[in-house]
Amino acid sequence: APDIPVIDQAYSKLSNSITVEWRAVPGATSYLLTAQDGESFVEAVVTNSPGTLMGLKPATLYRITVRSISSGGKSQPSPFRKAKTVLAAPVLSVISPSCDSIAVSWKAVYMAAGFSVSLMRSDGLGRMLKENTTNTSLTFTNLDPGTLYTIKAYAWNVNGIPGDDFTYNQRTSPKAPADVQVAFNSGALRAIISWMPTEGALTYSVTASSGLLKLKCNTSSASCMVSSLQCGSEYYVSVTAYNDAGSSKPTDAVSLKTVPCAPVNISIEEDEPGHLLVSWSSVNFGHYYVVFVKSDDGLEVHCNTSHTQCQFQSDCGFTYFITVFAYNKAGQSPLGDVFNYTTAPCCPSDFRAVLVSGDTVRVTWGAVRGAEMYQTRAAAGSAAVLCNDTATACTLSALRCDTWYHVTVYSFSEARGSNTSCASKYIATAPCSPEIKNISKENLSAISVHWQSNNEEATYIVTARGEAGLWHCTSSGNSCTLINLPCGSAFSVSAIARSPAGQSLPSYSVPLETAPCCPNDLILTQVTESVTNISWSIGMGAQTYVTTLESPKGQAKCHTLQNHCLLGCITCGTNYTVSLKAISETGLTSTCTYQGYSSSACCPSGVKLYRLRNNGIRVYWQASEEAINYNTNLHGSKGNFTCTPRSGLSHCDITEIPCGDIYTVVVSPATDKGQKLTFCPKKIYSVTCSGSSVGMVIYRGKSNAE
Repeated sequence: APDIPVIDQAYSKLSNSITVEWRAVPGATSYLLTAQDGESFVEAVVTNSPGTLMGLKPATLYRITVRSISSGGKSQPSPFRKAKTVLAAPVLSVISPSCDSIAVSWKAVYMAAGFSVSLMRSDGLGRMLKENTTNTSLTFTNLDPGTLYTIKAYAWNVNGIPGDDFTYNQRTSPKAPADVQVAFNSGALRAIISWMPTEGALTYSVTASSGLLKLKCNTSSASCMVSSLQCGSEYYVSVTAYNDAGSSKPTDAVSLKTVPCAPVNISIEEDEPGHLLVSWSSVNFGHYYVVFVKSDDGLEVHCNTSHTQCQFQSDCGFTYFITVFAYNKAGQSPLGDVFNYTTAPCCPSDFRAVLVSGDTVRVTWGAVRGAEMYQTRAAAGSAAVLCNDTATACTLSALRCDTWYHVTVYSFSEARGSNTSCASKYIATAPCSPEIKNISKENLSAISVHWQSNNEEATYIVTARGEAGLWHCTSSGNSCTLINLPCGSAFSVSAIARSPAGQSLPSYSVPLETAPCCPNDLILTQVTESVTNISWSIGMGAQTYVTTLESPKGQAKCHTLQNHCLLGCITCGTNYTVSLKAISETGLTSTCTYQGYSSSACCPSGVKLYRLRNNGIRVYWQASEEAINYNTNLHGSKGNFTCTPRSGLSHCDITEIPCGDIYTVVVSPATDKGQKLTFCPKKIYSVTCSGSSVGMVIYRGKSNAE
């Protein structure tokens, strides 16, 4: 076995080890170190000196021995040497309670009589601070904020031998950030908080508090965005810096007032046509309000106010889109509800009402903005006539005649209903049709027409219409007279009422027939002494005629369909009154009077011829009356002879009568017009010759003409 080594020294620099130094033993390949504490021991094999025993207990006295080892075995233990491990290092607990201090604390160390603690900036700047104490805690102040410090501490025993040291790097907590700035984004309801970076801060925490609500954001940079802010709120914003030592004090709170919330309880009223009143409830932090009103034609207006209502001019038939924003220094409130308000449709202002018949009005107008349907209303008192249509025209029928109506055209829309402010127009219907009550004849050519007047103000026009033409009369009362109506004509009589409003429908027609016309020409011709022929021209409208010759001696009458008639039983030499009645088919009669008629004087009787001297003949007769003139006519083959005696004479002499001839002799009364009467008796006489003169006159008889 190798030789026993000799320990030169044994010492402890660490609390868990003892270092042993010895003289080398020739031939030894290794050494066995042993540290014994009572019954426990610790061994270690090393190859040369020095060697260290590890795993020892601090502040403990050990017996140290060394044995050499070779291929031949182990030597005996060397003489022991006592050595004591140094004190254990205090285990530090380090905090930075503030940005300029570090507090160091530790637990008591076995066998320690005191402690030494030193502190120095880890970057070597500045001076080192060192404190000796018998306590188990120590605080360094007036340090630099956010700075990394290296702290070393060890304990020493009663002999002043230091034990293990304990090194700890500790950073002071950061200083509160400075110059905190808040940039608020009103549109996104978020804010960017920025500050000046502070020394030693690793992270930052931003807190925005509003009541119980806290919003945070963490960052390692010098700014942070706080989102999800609520409108109409005031937040108190503070920034805290953090590092591994802890946090700074929060910065002084910075007030952040967000934009106001969108106004609510918005109401829109059309307090009067053409004016929109927009009102709303006030909101927190709303300094003023802006109302935007945009019409559906693209035109937009706005109103700024510090009150809670705004008034706008509006036009009919538009849809307005209305938004209300609240403003403060932070900006504009979020977009709230967009309200739309449709004003009442426009009123048709240019409508025309035209009376197309007595009880019908045609109303037309131009289309107006916003109207989806129209209602035309004609009202008179409590009665009304309605017409609903989507077209721009309407016909109101069954109106009362002679009535003033308020005609109004209302426009309708589904969104707003009816525009009740539309103006009315007055229109009067045509007068009521009159009703003919009676037609009376004033004379042959004048007819009085009576009707029932049922209009307040109207002029009545009566028309008689027939083949003969048209006749009119006009009156504002209830009757008028048609004059100069032609006789023998048939008419249809109707009446209308006329006023500035128009003309009524015609009344029901009443037939009218005028009396037949009296014949213009009437001729009486005496056919015989007792028979007279009467002829006349046609009387318009007459179907039959009754002619009458009347005298004190009697009457002659005939009733005929013809326009001539023979009347017998006429007394000669008598004055007659002549009348004629023209009778129509319906029995209307016109009594016509004419110039009186005188029948011719009676034919003379006892006509005789007497021969006179000098070839003359006297015609003698018996006169029917004394003061009558007679005409004597002799007709023979040798000549015709005539003589007319003076009035009152009953004979007539004709000279130079050729003899030897047969003569027809007629003595007849003379007429005023010189007509020859042919109905008196004719007598035939033969005149013989005696020498060269008239001989005998011989009566030969009567002519057949008699």
